[in-house]
Amino acid sequence: MFIFTVAAAVPKPDEGEKNDRTLEKDLSDKKHYEHEAHNVEYDHEAFLGEDAKKFDQLTPEESRRRLGIIVDKIDNNADGHVSQEELKDWIRFTQRRYITDDVDRQWKTHNPEDKEKISWEEYKKMLYGFMDDMDGTEDEESWSYAAMQKRDRRRWAVADVDGDDHLNKEEFAAFLHPEETGHMRDLVVLEAMEDIDKDKDGKISLQEYIGDMIRGAEGDSEPEWVQNEKEQFSQYRDKDGDGFMDQEEVKNWIIPPDFDHAEAEARHLIYESDSDGDSKLTKEEILNKYDLFVGSQATDFGEAFVRHDEF
Repeated sequence: MFIFTVAAAVPKPDEGEKNDRTLEKDLSDKKHYEHEAHNVEYDHEAFLGEDAKKFDQLTPEESRRRLGIIVDKIDNNADGHVSQEELKDWIRFTQRRYITDDVDRQWKTHNPEDKEKISWEEYKKMLYGFMDDMDGTEDEESWSYAAMQKRDRRRWAVADVDGDDHLNKEEFAAFLHPEETGHMRDLVVLEAMEDIDKDKDGKISLQEYIGDMIRGAEGDSEPEWVQNEKEQFSQYRDKDGDGFMDQEEVKNWIIPPDFDHAEAEARHLIYESDSDGDSKLTKEEILNKYDLFVGSQATDFGEAFVRHDEF
């Protein structure tokens, strides 16, 4: 999650804070099919958004009870069924709510005086001020923070539409969630390429695409998913067949045009839960598959379920 816990100044960012300026909250942050196997965490995230961080701490009975309350909210026309359109609208709502809440929270953190704009120098001092006390040695940790600051500086400049080196709240939202803002998306692709392109030749090889996902010792048999990923790369990712993914091909991969994540996820959830095959879900069908929608310890969801009065 993109959460800062800051008083007057920020200590060295922990791993959660490091991810605050990445695209790790759009639904692309958890692949829907991880190594060609279905990733249920994606479903939890899509369906509940910020609302399930502590859901796994509830008993199955309480989880089902609270899920039932949500189902009633999704069923806008109160006909006793959740249609694909209603489910899609709910998924979009959870995405928008997360982004709005996250921007509000971080804006207050970095702008405690509630000014109209915040400057880069103010942001840098709060997040990276600890670097002033470093002795300049080029150890891995100091290099990592320097690289983060450099990336943030570039992203800040792209988000700064009027070029005054200050961000208003709308520009700050683009800085935090570039994947949601049209003029920031090329930067999202560039950042992704920088992370994957280990030899820095400006393109992604098959080896870089597979990355360090293989942890076995030399000589171990290759997992089946690796072969599947290789086929994905050659058949779908590397569109011109030159053995590499260029920037445009990476963009088509991580930000596919005309692809609606919410609609695709709604279709998937109905497919997995629709026991009578009528292309819509009753509350009973959803509750029978409650673990598909909620309940993973690895997800960020559940806050609303433990704090909201309506439960």
